Amino acid sequence: MIKLICVGKIKEKFYKEAIKEYEKRLSKYTKLQIIEINDEKEDIALKKEAENILKHINDKDFVITLEIEGENLSSLDFAKKIDKTLMINSNITFVIGGSYGLDNIVKKRSNYHLSFSNLTFPHQLFRVMFLEQLYRSFKINNKETYHK
Repeated sequence: MIKLICVGKIKEKFYKEAIKEYEKRLSKYTKLQIIEINDEKEDIALKKEAENILKHINDKDFVITLEIEGENLSSLDFAKKIDKTLMINSNITFVIGGSYGLDNIVKKRSNYHLSFSNLTFPHQLFRVMFLEQLYRSFKINNKETYHK
């Protein structure tokens, strides 16, 4: 099972449609649960968001945080990481922070720190990009055409 914990809600219809499309595509390969956490005001954001994120993480979950300081992987290496992790852990929980990033307590709980880029992306767009890469990794691991 793949769990995706995201700070912030998706409001735009076109992003929601893209997310639904990748949820549908991924359902062939894995159970996917997307949990949205409210983003908080600046003065309390990271601590409050961390509390809400950690409520949704089980002790047995293999946690991968998405953060700029994380390791950059190619699509093929990301697919290998997913495959190897699912052989050992039945649950992978990915965490996408809000506009202020992730609190250190969440980063400490993380088993692996992953970066997609040093660039900054809009939260809504990044969720779509992440789901596309997750879908791509399952296609790669199942030796199906899609990845170029």
